[in-house]
Amino acid sequence: MYLAIKHLHVTCVVLSAAGFLLRGFWMLSGSALLRHRLTRVLPHLVDTFLLGSAIALAVMIGQYPFEAGWVTAKVLGLLAYILLGTVALKRGRTLAVRLAAFGAAVLTYAWIVSVALTKDVAGFLSIV
Repeated sequence: MYLAIKHLHVTCVVLSAAGFLLRGFWMLSGSALLRHRLTRVLPHLVDTFLLGSAIALAVMIGQYPFEAGWVTAKVLGLLAYILLGTVALKRGRTLAVRLAAFGAAVLTYAWIVSVALTKDVAGFLSIV
């Protein structure tokens, strides 16, 4: 069961990233597709499965936030990613603010993935 849930989780990670990048492109190009009903609903479904599978995996391997540093880092990174993504796609008042938030969200997302792969709180920042 662990491998099936892990595959679901990784699939949702990829779908979430692809969806965010596509919505970011649509935001930058001023596309009306950004306001389409499916564009507003589908990311929430993917992210619900992503979060549910993450919780299931944490329980299965006994790694919980505030007990395992790398899991705590991922949770805090996720909160930052959500806030930056909201500014990038909805709340940024100017295109420059949205673009900066979009870039920061993509970097945060990459860092979260690197933390997951290395199980190191620093993730790719450990190279620096």
